[in-house]
Amino acid sequence: MENINSGNVTTSNGNALSNTGGLKIQCFRGGNYIPIDGAKITVTGITNAGSTKNIELITNSVGLTQVIELPAPPLEYSLNENNNQMPYSLYDITVERSGFNPIVIRGCQVFPTQVAFQICNLEINLGRGSMRQQIIDIPPNTLNGNYPPKIPEEVDKPVPPPTSGVVLPQPIVPEYIIVHQGSPNDPSATNYKVPFKDYIKNVASCEIYSTWTESTLRANIFCMVSFTLNRIFTEWYRGKGKNFDITNSTAYDQAFSYGRNIYDNISQIVDEIFSTYVRRIGKKQPLFTQYCDGKSVTCPQWLSQWGSQELGRRGMVPYDILKYYYGDDIELVTAEKVSGSPMSYPGTPLAIGASGPEVRAIQGQLNRIARNYPLIPKLAEDGKYGPKTANSVKVFQQIFTLPQTGIVDYATWYKISDVYVGVTKLAELTTTESSRGLELNEFIPPIISGLDDRRTIPKFFY
Repeated sequence: MENINSGNVTTSNGNALSNTGGLKIQCFRGGNYIPIDGAKITVTGITNAGSTKNIELITNSVGLTQVIELPAPPLEYSLNENNNQMPYSLYDITVERSGFNPIVIRGCQVFPTQVAFQICNLEINLGRGSMRQQIIDIPPNTLNGNYPPKIPEEVDKPVPPPTSGVVLPQPIVPEYIIVHQGSPNDPSATNYKVPFKDYIKNVASCEIYSTWTESTLRANIFCMVSFTLNRIFTEWYRGKGKNFDITNSTAYDQAFSYGRNIYDNISQIVDEIFSTYVRRIGKKQPLFTQYCDGKSVTCPQWLSQWGSQELGRRGMVPYDILKYYYGDDIELVTAEKVSGSPMSYPGTPLAIGASGPEVRAIQGQLNRIARNYPLIPKLAEDGKYGPKTANSVKVFQQIFTLPQTGIVDYATWYKISDVYVGVTKLAELTTTESSRGLELNEFIPPIISGLDDRRTIPKFFY
């Protein structure tokens, strides 16, 4: 019934369901892409009669549940800026697995026509007392909640002097970003070390609606990438003696909620464009692409989120949406270096008929990943891209929410790299760090306990 890989919930004849959303959950051991099978998932909502209704799911060999259809508000709620109704439904998720601490996610946001994707990184229970339940409270989307507006800043930032030893010749995409869960001057707030792509997916899921046009989503994500890379390139907080790269305060930076759900379509877009940013022609640093919602706050010369949705609805492409707000003297540039990747993307997609060291590298990485994901067929590492390699790539794409083309494009190359690095890092920790007496869950970021206010799940659960 669902078209899982498109990121949309559709009927058998291909029509989107305007008041039904999808939800899937994937469980990993820590943040290392090691799948956890057999995890018991309970999705909870409230029926029209006011009683609690549970749906129980079990993760498969790749740590993934099936996609379930869930009631959601009418689609027009998220497409009309004058609507004051909550445009998504809320569900609670409980994750339990023998040997791991349970997780409770409260307020997973499900939009109509889209598949919400909840990733759960479970901590190992070391058997030293009772289980420690992790609780994640997901705050409202910034377009639907009460958040402080962005404090305007100068667009052109000074960069660290060459003598500092930290100035970069060109912007690079970091492997990780340190996010401060509070305002810049709050020393009590927690820092989270998050993979860069995961950070952008989280921000996009916090700040815009996944039901918007693809052009609108892409334009907004380009802004989020550029904003983030500007903070990193200019050492904005590091240069002030801070121990983080960016905050989650909307007054200063972008919303970020550790552990929240994302969306299949947003995930796919970020995987494609995570290293592409906006800059002024002739400038080196990424443009500091400030933006606002365009409804509660207006912001001339910044991107308006609701305004960009209207431009996307009219058929405007992402680059033209960006020019509409930031001027004609901008360009989209892809960073030459992505940190943490064993090899840089070769520049052209790998498909049937390709050969060479890049193909051999992909075959070797897929074979290593297949130890933890046995659904991926093993390959001869011969450097020849034939039907068997294409099939293994297609299975990988299916597991990790990528279009199933069997072609190693930019997004697939770096997703394979991410998973390969993740599974090999955990193996290294198991054989080296554990032998020195370090606990594996010391390497897993803490889970935020979140908000105090408890939201009510809409009463239209099955």
